[in-house]
Amino acid sequence: MEPIAFTTDKSLDLVAIGRLCIDLNANEINRPMEETMTFTKYVGGSPANIAIGMSRLDMKTAFIGKVADDQMGRFIVQYLHDNGIGTSNVITDRTGAVTGLAFTEIKSPEDCSILMYRDNVADLRLEPGEVDESLIAASKVLLVSGTALAKSPSREAVLLALRYARKHGTKVVFDIDYRPYTWTNPQETAIYYHAAAEKSDIIIGTREEFDMLEQFDGNAERSDEVTAAQWFGHHAEIVVIKHGKDGSIAYGKDGSSHRGSIFPAKVIKTFGAGDSYAAGFIYGLMQGWSIGRSMEFGSACASIVISSHSCSDAMPRVKQVEDFIRDSKNA
Repeated sequence: MEPIAFTTDKSLDLVAIGRLCIDLNANEINRPMEETMTFTKYVGGSPANIAIGMSRLDMKTAFIGKVADDQMGRFIVQYLHDNGIGTSNVITDRTGAVTGLAFTEIKSPEDCSILMYRDNVADLRLEPGEVDESLIAASKVLLVSGTALAKSPSREAVLLALRYARKHGTKVVFDIDYRPYTWTNPQETAIYYHAAAEKSDIIIGTREEFDMLEQFDGNAERSDEVTAAQWFGHHAEIVVIKHGKDGSIAYGKDGSSHRGSIFPAKVIKTFGAGDSYAAGFIYGLMQGWSIGRSMEFGSACASIVISSHSCSDAMPRVKQVEDFIRDSKNA
């Protein structure tokens, strides 16, 4: 598979658009939420985690999004700023919208769940006119999260951002990020996911997420090869299909495929695995690495994050990942 060619004359490596929220992770693990009394606050949201992960890997990043005019919104903006992420296009909502909250329950490493509060959230109030075209034009990559397509006006803002990316030669990474609680029905989900996927150069999702994307496409056998092939007729160069503990498979437009494995980890929770994997994988591709090496780096990032209590705070540095890979291979 040929390496993806990213433009080199742009000042930013990646700009992400979409969900900014608060994760409240249970401190009393191995307990149901009914018995959990304390939680630790972190910045959350898949695109936020990926942007943080990329910044920790020394990439120049920025964010396009909207936060509530409250203490949590200010906390998010300050956290992004402290992590080196540009916030010039993070808008403060003035309509009374609130910050989305995600309470996590960690009964065991295999039994984790999320209790979401997503009514009237600020991140879904981002309007098309608030998307800075120049920021996308200045970036090598635009990362789009599928959750931002769930409601208007956010979905129109994302679709406009995709148009800007194609106009300015910015590569698009589409992280499907399916969250059923934000969508009205499966048909709506498939329609808007299709609209984004058709304009994307790299598409990343779990097998279940791709099933939502292609529910009208006749892939009854849930074949990964069939799934990948349909997007190569548009802009896609790489399609990554994740299979949890069985690893992931990356398909190339040239017909090649690469299977990625996972590293052993002392799992505390499963949250954040996909976000950290995406950050590491995109980082590798942008270094000009092979698909296999990029997948390995992403898998190592994921193993580090699921071994920690947090998602955003646990996003690793380059040396940490390199040391982890070396130690795992020598164990």
